[in-house]
Amino acid sequence: MSGNALIQNRDIVIVGLQPWDTAIGSNCKDIALEFSKHNRVLYVNYPLDRKTLLQKSADKGVQKRMNVMSGHEQSIVFLKDNLWNLYIDEIVESVNWIPIAPIFDHFNKINNKRIAASIQNAIKELGFRNIILFDDNDMIRSFYLKELLEPVTSIYYYRDYILGVDYWKRHGTRLERQLIAKSDLCITNSVYFADHCLKYNPNSYYAGQGCDLEMFSDRTDLMIPNDVADIPGPVIGYVGALQSLRLNLDLLAYIANARPEWSIVLVGPEDNEFLASDLHQRKNVYFIGPKEPEELPYYIHAFDVCLNPQVINEVTMGNYPRKIDEYLAMGKPVVATTTRLMTEVFSQYTYLGTQGEEYVALIEQALREDSPEKQEARKKYASTHTWENHVAEIYKGILKVENEKKYRY
Repeated sequence: MSGNALIQNRDIVIVGLQPWDTAIGSNCKDIALEFSKHNRVLYVNYPLDRKTLLQKSADKGVQKRMNVMSGHEQSIVFLKDNLWNLYIDEIVESVNWIPIAPIFDHFNKINNKRIAASIQNAIKELGFRNIILFDDNDMIRSFYLKELLEPVTSIYYYRDYILGVDYWKRHGTRLERQLIAKSDLCITNSVYFADHCLKYNPNSYYAGQGCDLEMFSDRTDLMIPNDVADIPGPVIGYVGALQSLRLNLDLLAYIANARPEWSIVLVGPEDNEFLASDLHQRKNVYFIGPKEPEELPYYIHAFDVCLNPQVINEVTMGNYPRKIDEYLAMGKPVVATTTRLMTEVFSQYTYLGTQGEEYVALIEQALREDSPEKQEARKKYASTHTWENHVAEIYKGILKVENEKKYRY
């Protein structure tokens, strides 16, 4: 797909795995904001399920949903012009444990009907008509919504390989391919994911990725944080969740051993494997801990080279690492693990490798070659990965399938 595209004055319903009140960033929320510049958007929160209610009844998010279900708070929340947030006012049952597919499907459809009924009430109250349904990676609790809500166009947004998680794998392996096939359109943020979706739906497209780079771009106010100010350089750094499912512990250990004069700085929360790793015993590895999103540019500013040392597995081989754009937006040299997406999207602006020796050589090359000219080129490239451009690609897919429908009928 090429050229500019814009859809205006439409009604869009967004469902997915991340509620609006999530504490972390979300592709889907950013897409909703971009949609709402020219269309009316209803962003539907993930419903409260019975198990979560029983286990986390004191959680503020759970209490909010209980208040909605009891009628003490409104289910529809106005967020800004053209954008509303819906809290589902019915509880859904926790049925994922059911091993027998037909029985699971029966109860899952009941859950879908409860969700659809809540959405339909909101659609009626807001006066939405001829909706576009945008499903952000939810292949279970949104599986039947195309049939139940009867949208003009249904979109499945495939942006993460969540089938690598056991919860989703149990029934999602079967359901997701069916949902891809019956959707009018599949949009992905990875060429790898697009190829996967094309196996089941010819209307599957790679739409790039948007990033909110404002807080990373053209910063002249940045100071090095106190907790890294005295760490000797060169500083080789990473920001983000430290998860062994996604990051290569052995690779980090190799780099630390091979170049003890380098400081490896890791900023982010650790999973159990990282907490137990012997990286904590290495004098040139520094664990800084989790930081607020707005603090991250200050830490990236302190790095001489930024890392994304991914482990290659079914979860990571197709994902789009947004942190690469954040690094590049600050002009930093980046050394990352070779994947198809990194090769096709970032190879001209990053250093890509896989093995320990290769990584060390690339970090040395990155340190040696860095220049103001390269820094400006990185910033300029990152600036093209906007939500406006990403959503424009989504619009092209919608227009294509809707025009084909008109021609067909």
